Amino acid sequence: MNAERQKVSASDIEPNRRRGGDLRLTLGPRTVGSTSGFGGFLRLRPGEVITEHYHPYSEEFLHVTAGDMEMSLDGEKVALRAGDSLMVPIGVRHRLVNTGTTEASAVFHLSPLAPRPELGHVDTEQPVDSAQPHIPVGEAPGNN
Repeated sequence: MNAERQKVSASDIEPNRRRGGDLRLTLGPRTVGSTSGFGGFLRLRPGEVITEHYHPYSEEFLHVTAGDMEMSLDGEKVALRAGDSLMVPIGVRHRLVNTGTTEASAVFHLSPLAPRPELGHVDTEQPVDSAQPHIPVGEAPGNN
Protein backbone atom coordinates (compact mmCIF):
# COMPACT_ATOMS: atom_id res chain seq x y z
CA MET A 1 0.00 0.00 0.00
CA ASN A 2 1.21 3.50 -0.81
CA ALA A 3 -0.02 5.59 2.15
CA GLU A 4 0.56 8.86 0.28
CA ARG A 5 -2.07 7.82 -2.33
CA GLN A 6 -4.67 7.52 0.44
CA LYS A 7 -4.20 11.17 1.46
CA VAL A 8 -6.35 13.89 -0.12
CA SER A 9 -6.26 17.61 0.63
CA ALA A 10 -9.56 19.52 0.50
CA SER A 11 -7.70 22.35 -1.25
CA ASP A 12 -7.00 19.98 -4.18
CA ILE A 13 -10.72 19.25 -4.69
CA GLU A 14 -12.91 21.59 -6.74
CA PRO A 15 -15.91 22.78 -4.70
CA ASN A 16 -19.27 21.49 -5.87
CA ARG A 17 -22.01 24.08 -5.41
CA ARG A 18 -24.84 22.22 -7.18
CA ARG A 19 -26.91 21.86 -4.00
CA GLY A 20 -25.50 24.99 -2.33
CA GLY A 21 -22.49 25.74 -0.18
CA ASP A 22 -18.94 24.64 -0.78
CA LEU A 23 -18.97 20.84 -0.75
CA ARG A 24 -15.76 18.87 -1.32
CA LEU A 25 -15.80 15.10 -1.58
CA THR A 26 -12.29 14.16 -0.51
CA LEU A 27 -12.42 10.43 0.23
CA GLY A 28 -14.36 8.15 -2.08
CA PRO A 29 -14.11 5.56 -4.84
CA ARG A 30 -12.81 8.11 -7.37
CA THR A 31 -10.26 9.75 -5.09
CA VAL A 32 -8.81 6.87 -3.02
CA GLY A 33 -10.58 3.76 -4.28
CA SER A 34 -12.76 3.30 -1.19
CA THR A 35 -15.32 0.51 -1.38
CA SER A 36 -17.53 1.11 1.67
CA GLY A 37 -18.43 4.81 1.64
CA PHE A 38 -17.34 8.36 0.95
CA GLY A 39 -16.90 11.64 2.79
CA GLY A 40 -15.54 15.13 2.83
CA PHE A 41 -16.01 18.70 3.99
CA LEU A 42 -18.67 21.35 3.57
CA ARG A 43 -18.81 25.07 4.29
CA LEU A 44 -21.87 27.32 4.33
CA ARG A 45 -21.99 31.11 4.48
CA PRO A 46 -24.69 32.67 6.70
CA GLY A 47 -28.13 31.79 5.31
CA GLU A 48 -26.69 29.38 2.73
CA VAL A 49 -28.26 25.91 2.34
CA ILE A 50 -27.63 22.42 1.07
CA THR A 51 -30.90 21.70 -0.71
CA GLU A 52 -33.18 18.87 0.36
CA HIS A 53 -32.33 15.36 -0.80
CA TYR A 54 -32.14 11.79 0.47
CA HIS A 55 -29.92 8.75 0.11
CA PRO A 56 -31.79 5.48 -0.64
CA TYR A 57 -28.85 3.25 0.31
CA SER A 58 -26.64 5.23 2.72
CA GLU A 59 -26.63 6.63 6.21
CA GLU A 60 -25.06 10.08 6.48
CA PHE A 61 -22.91 11.14 9.41
CA LEU A 62 -22.42 14.89 9.93
CA HIS A 63 -19.95 16.42 12.38
CA VAL A 64 -20.22 20.22 12.78
CA THR A 65 -16.78 21.78 13.22
CA ALA A 66 -17.70 25.51 13.27
CA GLY A 67 -20.78 27.73 13.37
CA ASP A 68 -24.49 27.14 13.83
CA MET A 69 -26.60 25.02 11.50
CA GLU A 70 -30.04 23.51 11.33
CA MET A 71 -30.79 20.17 9.72
CA SER A 72 -34.34 19.34 8.69
CA LEU A 73 -35.04 15.59 8.84
CA ASP A 74 -38.30 14.82 7.03
CA GLY A 75 -39.32 18.39 7.96
CA GLU A 76 -38.34 18.15 11.65
CA LYS A 77 -35.69 20.76 12.51
CA VAL A 78 -32.61 19.91 14.57
CA ALA A 79 -30.33 22.74 15.78
CA LEU A 80 -26.62 21.98 15.47
CA ARG A 81 -23.51 23.82 16.61
CA ALA A 82 -19.77 23.18 16.64
CA GLY A 83 -19.07 19.89 18.38
CA ASP A 84 -22.45 18.34 17.54
CA SER A 85 -22.80 15.22 15.40
CA LEU A 86 -25.91 13.92 13.65
CA MET A 87 -26.77 10.68 11.87
CA VAL A 88 -29.24 10.88 8.98
CA PRO A 89 -30.91 7.47 8.46
CA ILE A 90 -31.28 5.85 5.06
CA GLY A 91 -34.18 7.32 3.06
CA VAL A 92 -34.74 10.39 5.30
CA ARG A 93 -35.16 13.69 3.41
CA HIS A 94 -32.71 16.24 4.79
CA ARG A 95 -31.81 19.89 4.22
CA LEU A 96 -29.02 21.84 5.93
CA VAL A 97 -28.89 25.61 6.52
CA ASN A 98 -26.39 27.91 8.21
CA THR A 99 -28.52 29.71 10.82
CA GLY A 100 -25.63 31.71 12.26
CA THR A 101 -23.89 34.97 11.40
CA THR A 102 -20.50 33.39 10.54
CA GLU A 103 -19.34 30.71 8.14
CA ALA A 104 -20.24 27.20 9.30
CA SER A 105 -18.38 24.03 8.44
CA ALA A 106 -18.80 20.29 8.86
CA VAL A 107 -17.27 16.95 8.01
CA PHE A 108 -19.54 14.28 6.48
CA HIS A 109 -19.38 10.58 5.71
CA LEU A 110 -21.89 8.33 3.94
CA SER A 111 -21.98 4.55 3.90
CA PRO A 112 -22.62 2.03 2.53
CA LEU A 113 -22.24 2.94 -1.13
CA ALA A 114 -25.23 2.59 -3.45
CA PRO A 115 -25.09 -0.32 -5.94
CA ARG A 116 -24.41 2.23 -8.71
CA PRO A 117 -23.33 5.88 -8.27
CA GLU A 118 -26.40 7.35 -9.99
CA LEU A 119 -28.68 5.61 -7.43
CA GLY A 120 -27.03 7.11 -4.36
CA HIS A 121 -28.63 10.54 -4.23
CA VAL A 122 -32.18 11.79 -4.91
CA ASP A 123 -32.90 15.54 -5.06
CA THR A 124 -36.30 16.56 -3.63
CA GLU A 125 -35.68 20.29 -4.02
CA GLN A 126 -34.40 22.19 -7.05
CA PRO A 127 -30.58 22.37 -6.89
CA VAL A 128 -29.04 25.81 -6.34
CA ASP A 129 -26.83 25.44 -9.44
CA SER A 130 -28.21 22.69 -11.67
CA ALA A 131 -25.54 23.52 -14.27
CA GLN A 132 -23.02 21.73 -12.02
CA PRO A 133 -22.86 17.94 -12.24
CA HIS A 134 -23.84 15.59 -9.46
CA ILE A 135 -20.93 15.11 -7.08
CA PRO A 136 -18.83 12.40 -8.69
CA VAL A 137 -18.61 9.51 -6.24
CA GLY A 138 -18.49 6.70 -8.78
CA GLU A 139 -16.04 3.92 -9.25
CA ALA A 140 -12.31 4.24 -8.88
CA PRO A 141 -10.49 5.68 -11.90
CA GLY A 142 -9.89 3.03 -14.52
CA ASN A 143 -12.85 0.92 -13.36
CA ASN A 144 -15.52 2.86 -15.30
